[in-house]
Amino acid sequence: MKKIILLMLTILTISLSLNSQEWNLDFATALEKAKSEDKNVLLVFQGSDWCIPCMKLEKNVWKSKAFIDYAEKNLILIKADFPKRKNNKLSKEQEEKNEILFEKYNTPGSFPFVVIFNKNGEIIATTGYKDISAEEYIMHLKSLIPKSKSQKKNYSRKLSLMGSSFSITVVAENQLEANQYIDMARNEISRIENLISSWKETSQTSEINRKAGTNAVNVDKELLMLIKRSLMISKLTSGAFDISYASMDKIWRYDGSMKKLPSQEDIEASISKVGYKNIIINEENSTVFLKLAGMKIGFGGIGKGFAADQAKKVLISKGVSGGIINASGDMNTWGKQANGEDWQIAITNPFNKEHSFGLFPISNRAVVTSGDYEKFVELEGKKYSHIIDPRTGYPASGIVSATIFADSAEMADALATSMIVMGHEVGIDLINQIPNTDCILVDNKGNVFKSKNIRINES
Repeated sequence: MKKIILLMLTILTISLSLNSQEWNLDFATALEKAKSEDKNVLLVFQGSDWCIPCMKLEKNVWKSKAFIDYAEKNLILIKADFPKRKNNKLSKEQEEKNEILFEKYNTPGSFPFVVIFNKNGEIIATTGYKDISAEEYIMHLKSLIPKSKSQKKNYSRKLSLMGSSFSITVVAENQLEANQYIDMARNEISRIENLISSWKETSQTSEINRKAGTNAVNVDKELLMLIKRSLMISKLTSGAFDISYASMDKIWRYDGSMKKLPSQEDIEASISKVGYKNIIINEENSTVFLKLAGMKIGFGGIGKGFAADQAKKVLISKGVSGGIINASGDMNTWGKQANGEDWQIAITNPFNKEHSFGLFPISNRAVVTSGDYEKFVELEGKKYSHIIDPRTGYPASGIVSATIFADSAEMADALATSMIVMGHEVGIDLINQIPNTDCILVDNKGNVFKSKNIRINES
């Protein structure tokens, strides 16, 4: 019976030792492991058969499951033991190694004494015995070890999507990881383009336009809700934003071929099919119907913002901590840069494109700037911008630049152009009524108009 009990105890002892975290006896070996596994080194000086606090630390902490689990993930362990009993005597070689470590690192000459090194062998903390639980001792060790700085960087790539230039920036560990994330964003933007593009014959938007005046078209819920939100913005802006602008005949040309103003009759005819109130949606059946034959819808004033929002959602769902989707100036941000700082957005000065009008720290918001300073025509001594008021058919005038800050790029995209059409008085009043939305407007005389929450730090 005694032999059976002894055998069981032996098996139990072996089992426990196998489940314990391995303790190294050579510092150079421990440091080599630390470098290869990217861990810190914990060195303990102890007297295993005479130092009572050492024994308590061994029993209550080093052999606890909590510490073993913690050390397995975070530490390389090394023990410098100084036993006194003859039957626990170490080899002469080991004694010499421990003495060298003692002389070099145990400056107080106390037992137990714990020294923590980084993987390069530099001391980052020291401590001793504490009569606390294993869990509390682990928390104590964590408080001593500085958090390692992230090796993440900002990675960017320029892409041609939706007929425009996109730039996608993500925070990632390396170029390979960044490329995978950017590819995910690109695929999502391409999916959105295939859904909403009026230039692609196979898109649902093109089918809606083909059936104008004749039949309602069944569409995906995603497209239906985008159209619904577009109609809400049309109502909000009293028609300054209107996705049925695509029906407008292009009588204003900005390629140098236009020599005189179009007639009033031509202008009225150009907008005869424009009118958001003639877009009928049926949520129950998920259908869209354009009431007038020849009517068309297009998402040029909201589509890139919508795509930026959707790409952002995809990347956040994949764990990307921060980034910017820049869709030709329609920008949506989240998180922070790799260095922990907010993203910085520069707003172009419409009168001096070589300098920014202002620099803004931004995170988890979208910003879109729309302007008439890059595309216009001069006729009879007056400049006419490419931004047309869909209600009148005439180019908007007065405001040369509108920047919108909002929770979504979709909303910012739609409102930016609307502000140029609406003018500063009506526009600012509207923005001040929309939660979490701000704007900066610049008129053709250089005057700056801001919504109530905007603060500018000019650069």
